[in-house]
Amino acid sequence: MPLIFIAFGFRFSFYSNEHEPTHVHAKKGNGAAIFQVHPEVQLLSSYGLKPADLKIAERLVKENQSFLMEKWNEFFKK
Repeated sequence: MPLIFIAFGFRFSFYSNEHEPTHVHAKKGNGAAIFQVHPEVQLLSSYGLKPADLKIAERLVKENQSFLMEKWNEFFKK
């Protein structure tokens, strides 16, 4: 599972057997969320995260959308 970056207690990663659409897993403590990254950032699912944490995670995905796409392409389009 490639770790992409860590911020505000969140660990953002991909799984090695991922599939489209382009998405990222955000984990913090016992909670997690999955965000679609492309074509637009969208929450796909979540559990165990407070609404405020979801907003932070979504903001981080939006702020790093280009970087996440770059890393997705590096890892999955070799």
